Amino acid sequence: MSSAFRILFHGLTALHYFYAMYYDLVVIDEYPKEIKELFGGLASNEKYKLPLKGRVIFLTYWGLILQAIYFTVCLINDFIGTNEVAPRKTPLIRKLKDYMLAAFAFPVALNVGVTFWTLMAIDRELVFPKALDAVFPGWLNHVMHTNIVIFMILEICTSFRQYPSRKAGLAGLGIFMACYLSWLHVIRHYGGIWVYPVLDVLNLPQRIVFFAVSLGFSVGLYLFGEFFNNLIWTKELKQLKAGAGASKKTK
Repeated sequence: MSSAFRILFHGLTALHYFYAMYYDLVVIDEYPKEIKELFGGLASNEKYKLPLKGRVIFLTYWGLILQAIYFTVCLINDFIGTNEVAPRKTPLIRKLKDYMLAAFAFPVALNVGVTFWTLMAIDRELVFPKALDAVFPGWLNHVMHTNIVIFMILEICTSFRQYPSRKAGLAGLGIFMACYLSWLHVIRHYGGIWVYPVLDVLNLPQRIVFFAVSLGFSVGLYLFGEFFNNLIWTKELKQLKAGAGASKKTK
């Protein structure tokens, strides 16, 4: 991919995520009564003063913010960093970009996308009640739950990166998911509701299994991302490995 096209791709992708957040926070001014009742008014409850109009209770929004930040980092790297396969000295912004995709951006995006559309196919009221259709446009739904997957796949296919050690990558992902699962329980404790209606229909043992499967699924997505990246960039990774081996021998 040419530098100009990469800059255009990263810039437009970041911009469309920021616009989606703007539209959701500013243009969509009021949610239907059914949605407010469903979540107990927690998202707009003055007692808790949650930021971003309470959207931070959803993993989808964590993922959206993450994608916007990631592609902004990509854009910055395009200008002041490097996209070379084997730079003489890897800039910090490039290291941050590569780690963010591996540990956070890719597995979280696929987790959100796959989980959302699977549950939608089973029973949409569990994740996206029909009452939302009145105020939540279809294009915004796709930005949050479809585009995040498509653009992550495109990013892996168009920009080289070397995955971090599996220990370092999974540690970052584990911390991220543990933070969100803890956040769900904080909301449950103080707000008296589960963010996702599906959790209301599960008893305690079932919820434990659900969370364990979710974490295991996230790990599986990390490993898939690593495999997919290595498959796409097999030639470059072999050259990089050969170059590193030759460098050690000369020393």
